[in-house]
Amino acid sequence: LLAHFLELKRIDLYMHYDRPLAEEELEKYREALRRRGKGEPIDYIMGIGHFFNCQIETTPAALIPRPETELLLEKVCLAEKRGKALDLCTGSGCLAIGLKRHFPEMEVWGGDLSSEALALAERNAKLNQVEVNWREGDLFAPFEGEKFDLLLCNPPYISEAEYEKLDPEVRDFEPQMALVSGERGTEFFERIAREMALYLNDEAKFYFEIGATQGEDLLKLFSSSHFSNLLLEQDLAGHPRFFSGVFLEKE
Repeated sequence: LLAHFLELKRIDLYMHYDRPLAEEELEKYREALRRRGKGEPIDYIMGIGHFFNCQIETTPAALIPRPETELLLEKVCLAEKRGKALDLCTGSGCLAIGLKRHFPEMEVWGGDLSSEALALAERNAKLNQVEVNWREGDLFAPFEGEKFDLLLCNPPYISEAEYEKLDPEVRDFEPQMALVSGERGTEFFERIAREMALYLNDEAKFYFEIGATQGEDLLKLFSSSHFSNLLLEQDLAGHPRFFSGVFLEKE
């Protein structure tokens, strides 16, 4: 925090340990400490974070980008190189922006129900000098008439009961609508499975971040003959965290 508000690298704090602080600098740092003392996440206090070699503005309008989501994008970039991509529930826009930065020629779209989150995503796209086609609306609704070759989604996937047990740093500061997905935590995945056929080209790939206990439920949910190559992969902690597959237009 101190390095951020002094606009220094952390190593500079040690090299200039005896530098006196101006009163304005002290007050900014004290205010940051007060906020941190109340449990507010550091990323919100600093207002900026890093994700997949991108700078991402962080505000309570959207979830703070997490290492698990960065790993999801890494898997996508290793497997995909072309096509028209859609990032649903885009939040801060980190997935869409990271994908566009990695593949400048790819046509990337992003959508979110929250106008505040979408405004944040638009600012982040400008910050990282990429062009993404943003749309506001509920899941696929704003993309009527469009077809995609790649679908990314890190949707709300926490159940109502799990939400009450979350760390206060998450529960009290990050947006509930970006976290909770009904009584079971799978409401968004159920909707995606029902609606995605109208918006994906044949043999389109999809990649989701999921709850650690939801893998078997999603394998059952996507078990119809419209889906193939279903794959569950673990995060760095060894939990099932990523679900991917291929959409088949014909049964």
